[in-house]
Amino acid sequence: MTTDSATPTVPIHTTDDINARILAVSEDRIQGFQADPLGEIARQSGVELPVVIERIRAMLQAGTIRRVRQTLMSINLASGGLVAWVIPEDRLSAGFEFMFHDDPFSGHIVIRSTDKETTGSKYRLWTTLKVPQGYSMEKHCRFLCSRTGATAFKIMPAHKVFALGVGHVRRKNMEPGSRAEVLAEPHDTVRVTLSELDWQVLTPLKREFEVDEIAENLWEARAREAGVSLDEFYRVARSLQERGVIGRFSTFLEHAKPLASGERVTKFNALFHWAVPEGREIEAGKEVGCHHIMTHAYWREGGEEFAHVNVMGVIHGTDKAMVLAHKKAIDEHLAAVGIPVSYTNVFWGGRSEIKPSEISPFVYREWCRRMGVDAETMRE
Repeated sequence: MTTDSATPTVPIHTTDDINARILAVSEDRIQGFQADPLGEIARQSGVELPVVIERIRAMLQAGTIRRVRQTLMSINLASGGLVAWVIPEDRLSAGFEFMFHDDPFSGHIVIRSTDKETTGSKYRLWTTLKVPQGYSMEKHCRFLCSRTGATAFKIMPAHKVFALGVGHVRRKNMEPGSRAEVLAEPHDTVRVTLSELDWQVLTPLKREFEVDEIAENLWEARAREAGVSLDEFYRVARSLQERGVIGRFSTFLEHAKPLASGERVTKFNALFHWAVPEGREIEAGKEVGCHHIMTHAYWREGGEEFAHVNVMGVIHGTDKAMVLAHKKAIDEHLAAVGIPVSYTNVFWGGRSEIKPSEISPFVYREWCRRMGVDAETMRE
């Protein structure tokens, strides 16, 4: 008499030891373009490649990982910024839905609140926005107002980027005040113009991977899709990296909602604001950005609406008191290095959705057509 043995279940929890080793690398440690990113994850994590592939596929299938993709420094490819919106409370949910489902150029979409009322507290909806080169952020936002009922918006482009890398697993037990020995290096936001061949390769390069695409020789199918040889695909990708266009290869965890496993990767999403003296934005950003807990840190101008804040950053955590402890440690560090802060605040994230912002001019023209807008009227 024989019995069928049950198929072993592949663990999908982030707390599984092997998964944690993989994720500590794959979330934000594979910088730039890699010809073999999965092999590099295996090398850095010490987990054999077949196991890396099996675990990433399982976590992606289960929704623990929400997407796997090559990221871009889209700030160098398209006009973009953080946008804060004033929307009547009774239209806030519908506005959120429109930004998420109907505007592929809006990326992070978050409803935020503050612990105390400030002039900026009326800005409840926060989004990131990119529009392709040649098109107007201002006109795009005015169109979104007409569809969502927003009564005001504030566009805050990034002048410098000091930190950009979301590694939740390796940050989980980080001590407040933990920081790098060297200051964060500011990244410029200079626009890069791409050729037709660049776009031909970049379009499949940046598209997220489906479960059955997670395999060895990851880029072979993408090169065929681009209509070029694998060697040419690599050449163009490396050229894009040299021009500052390529970000990192990343497995993005689902951190806005509970996972199928019952875990919550994070619970609190905090946007920190600091107003430092004019002329010291880069100095302050380098000090803030070197703190290991920071997933994003930028020089942005908040203007009068936000008490002239000019340094912003985001961290995530599962405990509000710990998030505030990290904030306190950064505040104390700024004071210790002699950078005065005239205003600071925390905007807490509530409901949120995250998707990559589209940057293709071809997609933009098609979107305008669907929205009943003449694309030419949206140009700068």
